[in-house]
Amino acid sequence: MKNELALEFSCVTEAAAIAGYKWLGRGDKNMADKAAVDAMKLVLNRIAIEGEIAIGEGEIDEAPALYIGEHVGMGGDPVDIAVDPIDGTRMTALGQANAIAVLAAADRGGFLHAPDMYMEKLIVGYRAKGIIDLDRSLEKNIISVAKVMDKKLSELTVVTLQKPRHEEAIRLMQDMGVRVFAFPDGDVAASVLTCMPEKDIDMLYAIGGAPEGVISAALVRAMDGDMQARLIPRNKVKGKGGDSEETLNIARTEIERCEKLGIDVNRTLTLEDLVKTDELIVSMTGVTKGDLLDGVSRNGDLAQTETLLIRGKSRTIRRIHSTHFLNMRSEELRKIVL
Repeated sequence: MKNELALEFSCVTEAAAIAGYKWLGRGDKNMADKAAVDAMKLVLNRIAIEGEIAIGEGEIDEAPALYIGEHVGMGGDPVDIAVDPIDGTRMTALGQANAIAVLAAADRGGFLHAPDMYMEKLIVGYRAKGIIDLDRSLEKNIISVAKVMDKKLSELTVVTLQKPRHEEAIRLMQDMGVRVFAFPDGDVAASVLTCMPEKDIDMLYAIGGAPEGVISAALVRAMDGDMQARLIPRNKVKGKGGDSEETLNIARTEIERCEKLGIDVNRTLTLEDLVKTDELIVSMTGVTKGDLLDGVSRNGDLAQTETLLIRGKSRTIRRIHSTHFLNMRSEELRKIVL
């Protein structure tokens, strides 16, 4: 990919973040997500790429905006794109921290193509690279990571999501003496924090979305960390609600889609299975203030954003602070963000 595309992609996540911010604290996560999707699609279609959404909001019958397989761009370099217009729509709707707009791009064929479903994820930074194994128990992985990092279990920090499906894992880790940070939502930002050497987070374990998982894998590969993952049908995640007919039907559809794509839902996926190239660009812009990024700030037609822009080939991480004169944007974009 051309170097100048990195800045173009930062404009995409900035537009999505500003659009989502319009719905901050208004209690409607669907409208926040729709605004971010519309803004992201609008800006993507003005970039000189032949882009395809490798993994994103879902199939065409479920997501009329950025669906899996959709083509975006004006024509140019063939690029695969993984998107999450807002990782943390509920946090945006409630005015909570750590919501981000994020996009990952790679040369064509660089990303795993998978349905929009649940994914189990285990992530570490560069110091524990090659140590993790999702086929082993969480307890054994934690012990291995602590050993290679020369830390006592009481000194180890694991981040996860505060969801009912993680209650047992959280109890296990805390009983081992491990410090656990449980975010309400947003495992993409948590993935970055795990791989940043200046942050005191050693590992991520979570079951979240597959789109976020592929984006996280791009981040992890670009930052020289390690990741393993496994696709999980919905009925295996929903606990007591997993036996409902609706949930079972969704799970059957997910398995069928995986089979069509040649993916075994029971197989552990390595980082190389998830992301096949170092020709990566990842852009994420804060929607709300968080541990990783400042959120959008607005003063009338003036908006300020903070973006993290990561290049996989050069292992370069840049922070971009931008000021946006929204009244100077196109009429289409002004309707979305103002």
